[in-house]
Amino acid sequence: MKVVAIVGSIRKDSYNLQLAKHVQKRYASQFELEILDLSTLPMYNQDIELDAPNEVLDFKAKVKGADAVLWVTPEYNSTIPGVLGNAIDWLSRVEKVMNGKPSIIMGSSMGILGSVKAQMHLRDILFASGLNSPLLPMNEVYVGAVHEKFDAEGNLTDESTIDFLDSVISNFQEWMKQFV
Repeated sequence: MKVVAIVGSIRKDSYNLQLAKHVQKRYASQFELEILDLSTLPMYNQDIELDAPNEVLDFKAKVKGADAVLWVTPEYNSTIPGVLGNAIDWLSRVEKVMNGKPSIIMGSSMGILGSVKAQMHLRDILFASGLNSPLLPMNEVYVGAVHEKFDAEGNLTDESTIDFLDSVISNFQEWMKQFV
């Protein structure tokens, strides 16, 4: 199974990027995970959508070629970050590569709620906006107080979070059998 991760933070030491890298490394024997770089995507512009830059075409091709998408989002001002909204804008136009593509959502924040509001908005966008992306049900991953759960090298060290992710990824793999 091939999965692409779309991480809503382009910060070098992003905790959400660290979370995606943890998933990439820990479950490498179970599926291939490619973390896509949103920092290269230009801002969506309808004037160029029919002749999109190569960065957009490559991004969309990688999403189209994947069996599923892992969305990893921080929470900015109680919603998803602009860079994530921009990626969604590109994915939702012209060749709608997200149509029917299954998704799983995770997120983290330094606060106690671990990106709950951003994930609620992201669920609405993926389901109700015409992207038509089925979501793994009842397996919400909200990593609160994330700054206390990773070591200085970016390794997830919190055993209860690791155990929970093991359970969610197991559920994800079982759920994906209906799509692959």
